[in-house]
Amino acid sequence: MNIEKEQIDDLNAVVHITVQKDDYEPRVEKVLKDYRKKINMPGFRPGKVPASLVKKMYGKAILAEEVNKLVSENLSKYISENKLDILGEPLPSEKHQPIDLENEEQFKFSFDMGLSPEIEVKLSKREKLPYYVIEVTDDMLEGQKKNITGRFATAEKCEEADENCLLKGNFVQLDKDGKELEDGIKTEDAVLSTTIIKEEKEKKKVLGAKVGDEIVLDPQKAFPNETELSYLLKISKEEAQNVKGNFSFKINEITKYVDPELNQELFDKIFGPGKVTNEEEFAAQVKQDLENTLKMESEYKFSVDARDKLMGKVDIKLPEEFLKRWLLASYQGKDEHPLTEEQVDKDMPGFLEDLKWQIIRNKLIKDNELKVEQDDVLNFAKKSARLQFMQYGLNNVPDEHIESYAMDMLNNEEQRRNFAEGAINDKVMEYIKGALKVETKEISREEFNKLLESKKK
Repeated sequence: MNIEKEQIDDLNAVVHITVQKDDYEPRVEKVLKDYRKKINMPGFRPGKVPASLVKKMYGKAILAEEVNKLVSENLSKYISENKLDILGEPLPSEKHQPIDLENEEQFKFSFDMGLSPEIEVKLSKREKLPYYVIEVTDDMLEGQKKNITGRFATAEKCEEADENCLLKGNFVQLDKDGKELEDGIKTEDAVLSTTIIKEEKEKKKVLGAKVGDEIVLDPQKAFPNETELSYLLKISKEEAQNVKGNFSFKINEITKYVDPELNQELFDKIFGPGKVTNEEEFAAQVKQDLENTLKMESEYKFSVDARDKLMGKVDIKLPEEFLKRWLLASYQGKDEHPLTEEQVDKDMPGFLEDLKWQIIRNKLIKDNELKVEQDDVLNFAKKSARLQFMQYGLNNVPDEHIESYAMDMLNNEEQRRNFAEGAINDKVMEYIKGALKVETKEISREEFNKLLESKKK
């Protein structure tokens, strides 16, 4: 077997593989022998079918399969042994001549390859990069405390509706004369919240109402959008857009959620037994948790800014035509609607930007010997697990449960790869923080949001 690399330019190469009869014949003969042992054919005892007949029936198919395996194995070996840093996967050359299995004994295959460019990434303390810390205001702290305690609020029945009530009742659509509209909308057990009524005139009709009262509302004026209206009247959004006129609403029940008392029982429910024992410690813990949550946003913004800075420092050329071919080939046959050239052209700029960052990131990993150990992956999985629990308001999940949940997630191969990727990304960002001069800047929530919005634009 002969393998040669033809360098087209800095970013493109062609690998030619010539397969001789001596390379594939032993493999083909072995497979044919195995077939002969297993094949059942009328008129012959098992294992006694003539070899010539087996070869005539299956020889060409086996030859094609074994040659393809041989080429694939040796191409991968060649890339590995010669440490070729390729992009995507090798593609059959567009100039490749068809293989004639019937009349030839020597076969030549050619593969186009896109090569990763050679780059240099230099960082120094002379270069500055901001790290934005979001200020925790009193209003933010009070809002967070209310959100947390609100999860443990209890529902109590009320005699009279106020600004923060839920009313359950029946809606009936009315005609212009205020009578029930024939074939109109009727909704039983609808749940209405006084907090979402947008027009004061409509809200005043509800405030002070009692169980058994029947009030008249204009839903289009009272409720903020067709989504809320469709949910309230139990109709589709399209129907909600066309709702007009008044509805009667007969109140069957009024309830109100009452915030729990700040006591040891509540503190234990939120944070775990004995971790918080008074209101001062409660406020301090809430602030710390809020700061930790905001830190994740700061880290995200820093990663975006770091990526932008390094992308601006390094000029990267890519084999774009090859990559376009590779993307089209990669998605052929994967679903009923494979990628079209138009879709690839549209998505190409974003794909190239992501690939450029991947090349820069990999260069930093290689040059600085950044490695991820098993503990790094586990810690990243535990961080992800804790975040998932926090999204459901579970802030006091014991460490052993977090670790158990993380270990379960790591049993999934795809999740394990994702966590490993997240862990190495964290290592890269930590390296960048140490290599550049990071300037910490405290800003408000509003200013931070504006920075994120400006980046999106």
